[in-house]
Amino acid sequence: MHRADGYRVKTYAPIYTIIPYIMEKRYDASNCISEEIDYEILKDYTRECRKKGIAMNHMAVIIAAYLRVVSQNPYLNRFVVNKRIYSRNHFCVTFVTLTQNGSTTIKVYFNLDDDIFTVNEKINNAVEGVKERGESTSMDWIANILLKIPGLLSVGVGILKFIDKHFWLPFAICDASPFHTSLFITNLASIRTEAIFHHIYEFGTTGIFCAMGLPKNRVVRNSEGEFEERKFMKLGIVTDERIADDHYYGKCFREFNKYLKNPSILEKKPGSVVYDKDIKKSDPEFIVK
Repeated sequence: MHRADGYRVKTYAPIYTIIPYIMEKRYDASNCISEEIDYEILKDYTRECRKKGIAMNHMAVIIAAYLRVVSQNPYLNRFVVNKRIYSRNHFCVTFVTLTQNGSTTIKVYFNLDDDIFTVNEKINNAVEGVKERGESTSMDWIANILLKIPGLLSVGVGILKFIDKHFWLPFAICDASPFHTSLFITNLASIRTEAIFHHIYEFGTTGIFCAMGLPKNRVVRNSEGEFEERKFMKLGIVTDERIADDHYYGKCFREFNKYLKNPSILEKKPGSVVYDKDIKKSDPEFIVK
């Protein structure tokens, strides 16, 4: 049985069939990973991009690195609903951005072979649409409808949760929901806050939540054996253990760090994309907005 946003996974080790019954909720299956990335490398890279007329930001570099890892490790794009494992038929990222009226969530879709410049352009276009043109997101539109009628919010959300768990929501609803996403990321550095381990939502399909923290100085030994002070940014990452084991996650985040140490690698498209085994060649390509 397929959903509008993913394909049912059937080819996996038997232990993965049992785990969702033992850990029924995402908060039961949450594992925390702390990563420290060299902020000086990100800063130098974004500065060089700006010299070339490209308004690159730190979040775009991190998202591009994660996207590249997912392009080679499809388990990261899986999710669990009602004890069943699915492979997502698209890749998207949700994040919060400030607006004239406060803040809102934005969801951006990517191709798995997008390079870092394409990732950055899609993010900038999405943010610009909300900030400068005052566009409302689909989630804002749905929330405004639910809030207009007293009591409708409680009933409406309850119905959506029930349908999503026992059947499947239309893709238009999944598209509007910030909680149906491959990656949820927040930049706490923008409000001068340290990284936290943010919970992953039970409603929706979020498998990984990443919180970027305020960069801090740390004394490290450089390649010449001398001590120097450099800034590092902490990432607080929470994952759903039911979609991949610790060995798989460990391998993925080693690759993730490799790209963040040398972002220029991401300027070229990957040589190939590895798809989940349960996505057939006859199936349509990933949904891209």
